[in-house]
Amino acid sequence: MTNNVNITRMSAYDYRAQIANGEAVMLIPVGSVEQHGAHMPLGTDMMLSTTMSELTAEQIGGLVGPTISFGYKSQQRSGGGNHIVGTFGFDADTVIGICRTLVREFDRHGVKKIVFVNGHYENYQFIFEGVDLALRDLAAQGGELPRVMMLSYWDFVTPAVIERLYPDGFPGWDVEHGGVMETSLMLEYHPDVVWMDRLIDHPAAELPLYDLLPVDPSLTPESGCLSSGKVSTAEKGRILAESIVSGMVDAISSRF
Repeated sequence: MTNNVNITRMSAYDYRAQIANGEAVMLIPVGSVEQHGAHMPLGTDMMLSTTMSELTAEQIGGLVGPTISFGYKSQQRSGGGNHIVGTFGFDADTVIGICRTLVREFDRHGVKKIVFVNGHYENYQFIFEGVDLALRDLAAQGGELPRVMMLSYWDFVTPAVIERLYPDGFPGWDVEHGGVMETSLMLEYHPDVVWMDRLIDHPAAELPLYDLLPVDPSLTPESGCLSSGKVSTAEKGRILAESIVSGMVDAISSRF
Protein backbone atom coordinates (compact mmCIF):
# COMPACT_ATOMS: atom_id res chain seq x y z
CA MET A 1 0.00 0.00 0.00
CA THR A 2 1.26 3.45 -0.89
CA ASN A 3 0.38 6.75 0.72
CA ASN A 4 0.27 9.04 -2.31
CA VAL A 5 -3.54 8.94 -2.45
CA ASN A 6 -4.01 10.65 0.93
CA ILE A 7 -4.40 14.40 0.53
CA THR A 8 -3.14 15.08 4.06
CA ARG A 9 0.30 14.02 2.81
CA MET A 10 0.15 16.29 -0.25
CA SER A 11 0.98 19.93 -0.70
CA ALA A 12 -1.89 22.27 -1.53
CA TYR A 13 -0.47 22.61 -5.05
CA ASP A 14 -0.42 18.85 -5.61
CA TYR A 15 -3.92 18.51 -4.16
CA ARG A 16 -5.29 21.21 -6.45
CA ALA A 17 -3.72 19.50 -9.46
CA GLN A 18 -5.30 16.15 -8.49
CA ILE A 19 -8.82 17.58 -8.33
CA ALA A 20 -8.55 20.10 -11.18
CA ASN A 21 -10.62 18.14 -13.71
CA GLY A 22 -13.59 17.79 -11.35
CA GLU A 23 -13.65 13.98 -11.69
CA ALA A 24 -11.79 12.99 -8.53
CA VAL A 25 -13.51 10.55 -6.17
CA MET A 26 -12.80 11.56 -2.57
CA LEU A 27 -13.01 8.91 0.15
CA ILE A 28 -13.41 10.24 3.69
CA PRO A 29 -12.59 7.74 6.47
CA VAL A 30 -14.70 8.05 9.62
CA GLY A 31 -13.47 6.38 12.79
CA SER A 32 -13.38 6.99 16.52
CA VAL A 33 -11.07 6.93 19.51
CA GLU A 34 -12.40 3.92 21.38
CA GLN A 35 -11.09 1.14 23.59
CA HIS A 36 -10.50 -2.18 21.83
CA GLY A 37 -9.53 -4.34 24.75
CA ALA A 38 -6.01 -5.01 25.98
CA HIS A 39 -4.68 -6.13 22.61
CA MET A 40 -5.42 -3.23 20.24
CA PRO A 41 -5.00 0.55 20.29
CA LEU A 42 -7.57 3.27 20.86
CA GLY A 43 -7.17 4.37 17.25
CA THR A 44 -8.25 1.05 15.71
CA ASP A 45 -11.40 2.42 14.04
CA MET A 46 -9.69 5.40 12.47
CA MET A 47 -6.70 3.31 11.38
CA LEU A 48 -8.82 0.65 9.67
CA SER A 49 -11.24 3.06 7.98
CA THR A 50 -8.24 4.97 6.64
CA THR A 51 -6.47 1.83 5.45
CA MET A 52 -9.56 0.47 3.68
CA SER A 53 -10.07 3.89 2.07
CA GLU A 54 -6.48 4.07 0.86
CA LEU A 55 -6.51 0.54 -0.55
CA THR A 56 -9.73 1.28 -2.40
CA ALA A 57 -8.58 4.68 -3.66
CA GLU A 58 -5.46 3.10 -5.13
CA GLN A 59 -7.60 0.76 -7.24
CA ILE A 60 -10.04 3.37 -8.53
CA GLY A 61 -7.60 6.25 -8.99
CA GLY A 62 -9.30 8.12 -6.16
CA LEU A 63 -8.11 10.24 -3.26
CA VAL A 64 -8.47 9.96 0.51
CA GLY A 65 -9.47 12.99 2.55
CA PRO A 66 -8.74 13.76 6.19
CA THR A 67 -9.82 11.06 8.62
CA ILE A 68 -12.63 12.01 10.97
CA SER A 69 -11.00 10.70 14.12
CA PHE A 70 -13.75 11.18 16.67
CA GLY A 71 -17.02 9.29 16.52
CA TYR A 72 -20.37 9.05 18.22
CA LYS A 73 -20.64 7.59 21.71
CA SER A 74 -19.78 3.90 22.01
CA GLN A 75 -22.87 1.83 22.75
CA GLN A 76 -22.79 -1.06 25.19
CA ARG A 77 -24.31 -3.49 22.66
CA SER A 78 -21.89 -2.63 19.83
CA GLY A 79 -18.74 -1.11 21.31
CA GLY A 80 -18.61 -2.01 24.98
CA GLY A 81 -20.04 1.31 26.12
CA ASN A 82 -19.06 4.91 26.57
CA HIS A 83 -18.44 4.35 30.28
CA ILE A 84 -15.14 2.56 29.63
CA VAL A 85 -12.07 4.71 30.17
CA GLY A 86 -10.12 5.01 26.92
CA THR A 87 -13.23 5.66 24.84
CA PHE A 88 -13.95 9.22 23.76
CA GLY A 89 -17.62 9.65 22.85
CA PHE A 90 -18.78 12.74 21.01
CA ASP A 91 -22.31 14.07 20.82
CA ALA A 92 -24.30 13.53 17.65
CA ASP A 93 -24.20 17.19 16.67
CA THR A 94 -20.40 17.12 16.63
CA VAL A 95 -20.23 14.18 14.22
CA ILE A 96 -23.03 15.63 12.10
CA GLY A 97 -21.34 19.02 12.00
CA ILE A 98 -17.98 17.64 10.90
CA CYS A 99 -19.52 15.61 8.07
CA ARG A 100 -21.70 18.54 7.01
CA THR A 101 -18.69 20.85 6.89
CA LEU A 102 -16.53 18.42 4.91
CA VAL A 103 -19.17 17.99 2.20
CA ARG A 104 -19.49 21.75 1.86
CA GLU A 105 -15.73 22.28 1.85
CA PHE A 106 -15.02 19.62 -0.75
CA ASP A 107 -17.82 21.04 -2.89
CA ARG A 108 -16.19 24.46 -2.56
CA HIS A 109 -12.94 22.90 -3.76
CA GLY A 110 -14.73 21.48 -6.80
CA VAL A 111 -14.96 17.84 -5.64
CA LYS A 112 -18.29 16.39 -6.79
CA LYS A 113 -17.85 12.69 -5.94
CA ILE A 114 -17.58 11.90 -2.24
CA VAL A 115 -17.60 8.60 -0.31
CA PHE A 116 -17.75 8.41 3.49
CA VAL A 117 -16.10 5.17 4.66
CA ASN A 118 -17.35 4.39 8.15
CA GLY A 119 -15.23 2.36 10.55
CA HIS A 120 -17.17 2.84 13.82
CA TYR A 121 -20.49 1.04 14.14
CA GLU A 122 -22.31 3.86 15.94
CA ASN A 123 -21.46 6.60 13.44
CA TYR A 124 -23.58 5.73 10.45
CA GLN A 125 -26.84 7.64 10.97
CA PHE A 126 -24.97 10.78 11.99
CA ILE A 127 -22.83 10.66 8.86
CA PHE A 128 -26.08 10.37 6.90
CA GLU A 129 -27.59 13.35 8.71
CA GLY A 130 -24.50 15.50 8.12
CA VAL A 131 -24.54 14.71 4.41
CA ASP A 132 -28.26 15.36 4.12
CA LEU A 133 -27.96 18.75 5.81
CA ALA A 134 -24.96 19.70 3.69
CA LEU A 135 -26.84 18.90 0.48
CA ARG A 136 -29.74 21.04 1.69
CA ASP A 137 -27.30 23.89 2.34
CA LEU A 138 -25.80 23.58 -1.13
CA ALA A 139 -29.17 23.21 -2.84
CA ALA A 140 -30.21 26.53 -1.36
CA GLN A 141 -27.17 28.13 -2.98
CA GLY A 142 -28.00 26.71 -6.41
CA GLY A 143 -25.60 24.95 -8.75
CA GLU A 144 -24.66 21.32 -9.25
CA LEU A 145 -24.87 19.18 -6.15
CA PRO A 146 -22.11 16.69 -5.33
CA ARG A 147 -23.01 13.00 -5.27
CA VAL A 148 -22.28 11.40 -1.91
CA MET A 149 -22.08 7.70 -1.02
CA MET A 150 -22.04 6.44 2.56
CA LEU A 151 -20.95 2.94 3.58
CA SER A 152 -19.53 0.88 6.42
CA TYR A 153 -16.59 -1.17 5.18
CA TRP A 154 -17.51 -4.43 6.94
CA ASP A 155 -20.75 -4.67 4.96
CA PHE A 156 -18.61 -5.72 1.97
CA VAL A 157 -17.38 -8.91 3.61
CA THR A 158 -19.15 -11.54 1.52
CA PRO A 159 -21.22 -14.40 2.99
CA ALA A 160 -18.65 -16.84 1.57
CA VAL A 161 -15.83 -15.14 3.48
CA ILE A 162 -17.91 -15.04 6.66
CA GLU A 163 -18.61 -18.76 6.37
CA ARG A 164 -14.92 -19.46 5.76
CA LEU A 165 -13.58 -17.35 8.63
CA TYR A 166 -16.30 -18.08 11.17
CA PRO A 167 -16.84 -21.85 10.88
CA ASP A 168 -18.33 -22.02 14.39
CA GLY A 169 -20.90 -19.33 13.66
CA PHE A 170 -20.87 -15.59 13.01
CA PRO A 171 -21.78 -13.46 16.06
CA GLY A 172 -22.83 -10.38 14.04
CA TRP A 173 -20.98 -7.19 13.24
CA ASP A 174 -22.24 -5.41 16.35
CA VAL A 175 -20.75 -8.08 18.64
CA GLU A 176 -17.56 -8.23 16.55
CA HIS A 177 -16.13 -5.25 18.47
CA GLY A 178 -12.49 -6.19 19.17
CA GLY A 179 -13.05 -9.59 17.60
CA VAL A 180 -11.75 -11.55 14.63
CA MET A 181 -12.33 -9.01 11.85
CA GLU A 182 -10.75 -5.96 13.45
CA THR A 183 -7.93 -7.95 15.04
CA SER A 184 -7.08 -9.77 11.81
CA LEU A 185 -7.10 -6.57 9.74
CA MET A 186 -4.87 -4.90 12.30
CA LEU A 187 -2.48 -7.88 12.27
CA GLU A 188 -2.20 -7.53 8.50
CA TYR A 189 -1.85 -3.75 8.20
CA HIS A 190 -0.79 -2.45 11.62
CA PRO A 191 0.91 -5.38 13.39
CA ASP A 192 3.21 -3.12 15.40
CA VAL A 193 0.26 -2.03 17.56
CA VAL A 194 -1.40 -5.41 18.12
CA TRP A 195 -0.44 -7.29 21.29
CA MET A 196 -1.82 -10.80 20.94
CA ASP A 197 -0.12 -11.95 24.14
CA ARG A 198 -2.42 -9.57 26.03
CA LEU A 199 -5.65 -10.65 24.35
CA ILE A 200 -8.42 -11.66 26.76
CA ASP A 201 -10.26 -14.70 25.42
CA HIS A 202 -13.93 -15.11 26.26
CA PRO A 203 -17.20 -16.18 24.56
CA ALA A 204 -19.19 -13.64 22.58
CA ALA A 205 -21.10 -11.35 24.92
CA GLU A 206 -24.75 -12.18 25.59
CA LEU A 207 -26.34 -8.76 25.75
CA PRO A 208 -29.98 -7.81 26.39
CA LEU A 209 -32.23 -6.59 23.59
CA TYR A 210 -32.47 -3.15 25.14
CA ASP A 211 -30.33 -0.26 26.36
CA LEU A 212 -30.08 1.12 29.90
CA LEU A 213 -29.17 4.58 31.18
CA PRO A 214 -27.40 5.03 33.48
CA VAL A 215 -25.39 2.19 32.04
CA ASP A 216 -24.95 -1.09 33.91
CA PRO A 217 -21.19 -1.78 33.53
CA SER A 218 -21.63 -5.43 34.52
CA LEU A 219 -23.22 -6.16 31.14
CA THR A 220 -19.95 -5.47 29.29
CA PRO A 221 -17.23 -8.15 29.43
CA GLU A 222 -14.25 -7.07 31.53
CA SER A 223 -12.07 -7.03 28.40
CA GLY A 224 -14.18 -4.28 26.82
CA CYS A 225 -14.51 -6.45 23.72
CA LEU A 226 -17.76 -8.15 22.77
CA SER A 227 -16.21 -11.24 21.20
CA SER A 228 -12.81 -12.91 21.14
CA GLY A 229 -10.07 -12.20 18.63
CA LYS A 230 -8.04 -15.23 19.71
CA VAL A 231 -8.21 -17.01 16.34
CA SER A 232 -7.27 -13.87 14.38
CA THR A 233 -4.40 -14.00 11.90
CA ALA A 234 -2.84 -11.70 9.32
CA GLU A 235 -3.91 -14.18 6.64
CA LYS A 236 -7.53 -13.72 7.68
CA GLY A 237 -6.92 -9.98 7.52
CA ARG A 238 -5.80 -10.31 3.89
CA ILE A 239 -8.87 -12.37 3.02
CA LEU A 240 -11.16 -9.84 4.69
CA ALA A 241 -9.47 -6.89 3.01
CA GLU A 242 -9.69 -8.49 -0.43
CA SER A 243 -13.45 -8.91 0.01
CA ILE A 244 -13.94 -5.43 1.46
CA VAL A 245 -11.87 -3.57 -1.11
CA SER A 246 -13.29 -5.52 -4.05
CA GLY A 247 -16.84 -4.76 -2.90
CA MET A 248 -16.13 -1.11 -2.29
CA VAL A 249 -14.45 -0.74 -5.68
CA ASP A 250 -17.47 -2.27 -7.40
CA ALA A 251 -19.95 -0.12 -5.50
CA ILE A 252 -18.08 3.14 -6.07
CA SER A 253 -17.30 2.40 -9.70
CA SER A 254 -20.94 1.55 -10.43
CA ARG A 255 -22.15 4.92 -9.10
CA PHE A 256 -19.28 7.23 -10.02
